[in-house]
Amino acid sequence: ASERASERARCARVGDCGGASAAAARGARGETRPSPAASAGSRRARRTAAPDATMQDEVREQDRYLPVANINRIMKRSLPANAKIAKDAKETVQECVSEFISFITSEASDKVLAEKRKTITGDDVLWAMSTLGFDKYVEPLKIYLTRYRESVKGDKAEKGPGPSPMEGAGAGFGGASSSSTPPMP
Repeated sequence: ASERASERARCARVGDCGGASAAAARGARGETRPSPAASAGSRRARRTAAPDATMQDEVREQDRYLPVANINRIMKRSLPANAKIAKDAKETVQECVSEFISFITSEASDKVLAEKRKTITGDDVLWAMSTLGFDKYVEPLKIYLTRYRESVKGDKAEKGPGPSPMEGAGAGFGGASSSSTPPMP
């Protein structure tokens, strides 16, 4: 396990997370999904290929990547109002972000499985980020997670006793879209 962690840390430093080593690591874990580091051209080819041409075991593209509309919205926040983003730039960021999430989640999942648990928590994600060398992001995310948990507690106290029908719907580490969710520091 420590060998895999050091490989992931190297991957994070070098930035080559989608190459043969990542595919080999996925194969060793029994995962059958293709690497998201595939070129944009091959993504277009997969989109237009006949359904019979794809393998049954292959994960659908919409299940593998975050929605491009969400990526576009996040990218536009960082740019001037008149800036435009090329389609291939959106797709590249979409693939990178999805691979990054898989990378962090895989490490957190390994920890959870080793501890014989079933649920990945926000603290597991922070541990994975630290383990993989993303230390500079851990402290701001700890602050965010603390504020998020406080806001969820406040929401529950205002609602009174008993769970509401929507409680837990869409909630998670930074996943809630409530206006009471604290902004990132």
